[in-house]
Amino acid sequence: MKRNIVIAVVTAAALVGGGTATALAVSGDDDDASTPVARTDDDRDDRSDGGGDDGDRAAAPGDVTAADAITAALKHTPGTAVSAELDDGSWEIDVLAKGDTWHSVRVDPGTGKVLGSSKDDEDDAAEVRAALKRTSVTAEEAAKAAAAKGTVVSVDLDDDGDDRGWEAETLASGGDGQDWSVGLTTASVTADRDDD
Repeated sequence: MKRNIVIAVVTAAALVGGGTATALAVSGDDDDASTPVARTDDDRDDRSDGGGDDGDRAAAPGDVTAADAITAALKHTPGTAVSAELDDGSWEIDVLAKGDTWHSVRVDPGTGKVLGSSKDDEDDAAEVRAALKRTSVTAEEAAKAAAAKGTVVSVDLDDDGDDRGWEAETLASGGDGQDWSVGLTTASVTADRDDD
């Protein structure tokens, strides 16, 4: 009877915590007391990383848009947002701060709260700053413009070649992904033909 109560309590605690529980009761003969052993496995961090990013991105779109996540990241870490990506269950925003300092800020897609921030070692700050000089459209504005085409799961500054601009990826309600180019000065959204 005690064993069943322990198993029920462990299972209930794990379910309330959002994970799964496996309980195993080990018993000896009647002279020995039963010793319950419980293991909980919180599967919230068990994200599949096989193949593509779309599975991870679709797993937790939440109510927080890419533009909202960028705003939250910039309030936490001032600078210029260069990319935002829904990855591994959270928004990851790359921010170029003063000088050549890069920060990666993680934002909860359900609440918009900053989960953490870390300094990154990137060496392309000069190229990014040169591309940013040609733009009047921010990452947040690019994300808002692309949102007219679907749920934005990433926005990134393309600072290579002649076709510089913001690149955005959206998911339609059916889960199909589409890549878009967003103009650096006009925020006009066009289908990215490089993806064909």
